[in-house]
Amino acid sequence: MTTKVIIMGAAGRDFHNFNVYFRNNSDYEVVAFTATQIPNIEGRKYPAELAGVQYPKGIPIYPESDLERLIKEHEVGQVIFAYSDVPHEYVMHQASKVMAAGADFRLMGMKNTQIKSTRPVVSVCAVRTGSGKSQTTRRVSLILRSMGYRVAAIRHPMPYGDLVKQSVQRFADYSDLDKHECTIEEREEYEPHLDNGVLVFAGVDYEAILRQAEKEVDVVLWDGGNNDFSFYTPDLAIVVADPHRPGHEMRYHPGETNVRSADVFVINKVDTAAPENVIAVRESLHAVNPKAVVIEAASPLFVDDPGAIRGKRVLVIEDGPTLTHGEMAYGAGWVAARRFGAAEIVDPRPFAVGSIAETYKKYPTTGAVLPAMGYGDEMTRDLEKTINKSDVDLVISATPIDLNRIIKIKKPMQRVRYELQEIGRPTLEDILWEKFKKE
Repeated sequence: MTTKVIIMGAAGRDFHNFNVYFRNNSDYEVVAFTATQIPNIEGRKYPAELAGVQYPKGIPIYPESDLERLIKEHEVGQVIFAYSDVPHEYVMHQASKVMAAGADFRLMGMKNTQIKSTRPVVSVCAVRTGSGKSQTTRRVSLILRSMGYRVAAIRHPMPYGDLVKQSVQRFADYSDLDKHECTIEEREEYEPHLDNGVLVFAGVDYEAILRQAEKEVDVVLWDGGNNDFSFYTPDLAIVVADPHRPGHEMRYHPGETNVRSADVFVINKVDTAAPENVIAVRESLHAVNPKAVVIEAASPLFVDDPGAIRGKRVLVIEDGPTLTHGEMAYGAGWVAARRFGAAEIVDPRPFAVGSIAETYKKYPTTGAVLPAMGYGDEMTRDLEKTINKSDVDLVISATPIDLNRIIKIKKPMQRVRYELQEIGRPTLEDILWEKFKKE
């Protein structure tokens, strides 16, 4: 008998698991996706053009709050949990809900979801959102290019628009970002690679994406999202840990999966974390995966004019997912404001409008900083209004992009940049040369 399935997701891992395992699999009928975490992704369909011959009408996407009703209405046999950066306890609450409604609860692992490349693959993943994957990926890409390899970064999916148009996306310069109508979240991940001359691929169909990238490059670099594990089978698995959140490496799904499968750990931000927390994270990682190499690293901050910050009342803008999914109350912008002598970090919440105000309600752990949320035009406009409404002397923006390319900020602004800097030996360069040196 055909098993009816619902896939719980957030427009990323859920679509991938469907594509590689359930599409064209006559043993299963996927009756629905449910969506959470990301605003405004429910109420549409996974399109027939991508879903395959079994789904001529596509597959509907419902809010996760409809899950129990859908299980009963469709007599669902299995529910697949397919999103990331949630506590283990949360996963089991979802499992209990599913099982009480009558269905089996399933997590899918690497064997059934990872795709094998014809090129070497280096994956960069993390234990939590906001650990420092982006700067680690950039560092790896520059090392591989210095070794003479052509490199492409394939980014974990963020398909929030027209899924058919977004099936396979290739980014070589800024004009491609505009052509594909990228959100702020997408630009934050893609622009720094483009600045370094590295091709970026992303989209929905990650086997088709991989096959296109393989035609152009020597090494594929998997640039992970949240704390998900790689969609591709890695030849070298690098996992970034954050000593600002000691213990989280073993308490969040699927970050612990990354811990147990890593070849290399990068303990990032050791320059700003308490020494006892760095030691605690190192010991925790070693206890679970003693064979992995451990690198300690810093993410030093760079500001164009640090003197412009001193004595000012400032609004700090941080990377959105770090504050929301990552549950951090601050980021690099807050650190820069404190380090360079801001008179006051002004709480933006009284000035928040529309969807930004709703974001603060949904993620109450966010501190007195502004998440750079921009999952669509409305949210981007709300972000612009919130910034310009804020009663401050200066804006400190710690997003990886120049926000003025997307919105009009009517206040003086200083950008904060950060890159990975290994401390001691071995370094990422040592490991990559040993693994991929040319004969």
